[in-house]
Amino acid sequence: MKAIGFAGYSGAGKTTVLEQIIRVLRERGLRVSVVKHAHHDFDVDVPGKDSWRHRKAGAFEVLVVSDRRLALMREFETSRDDLSAHGMLAELDHSVDWAIVEGFKRSDLPKIEIWREPAASEKPRVLRYPDDPDIHAVATDDASCLPADCALPVLDLNDPVKIVEWMLANGARFEYEPPATNHQENPL
Repeated sequence: MKAIGFAGYSGAGKTTVLEQIIRVLRERGLRVSVVKHAHHDFDVDVPGKDSWRHRKAGAFEVLVVSDRRLALMREFETSRDDLSAHGMLAELDHSVDWAIVEGFKRSDLPKIEIWREPAASEKPRVLRYPDDPDIHAVATDDASCLPADCALPVLDLNDPVKIVEWMLANGARFEYEPPATNHQENPL
């Protein structure tokens, strides 16, 4: 399995470009899994449905299974700040070709940074690639808007086929090896 992270600030377009990248990888016959970090109290269950009712009643885990899919929801009894990209990758089926990780921007996984120039009304953003050795490329819609020199490959954020071609051409750097020790990382 190859694992790659996509880092970037909210509103930079990570989800949109990842939808496109997943489609391109699937069109090439590759299997893809996604790890997505969400903030706070999100819900993927439908209020009122049986699984939601079981979870709200206090079940620690609810596993919903059909002949087409499986969904596992696990409740944490207290807020956890020890979640890591590596811990979440361990939950996946490692027979997939690619695991795409979105939202663990401080992880030590190799990553592509997604960068869009913030609008004048937005707070200033800080680039990660000048200080993060795990950033291997930058995807942007306008390379001239990068506020710092970039010696890394600069990919066109609007061309998911080219991003996938770069990922495949550099696949060896994304071969995933779980850490040998109890790995600690700042999850966000």
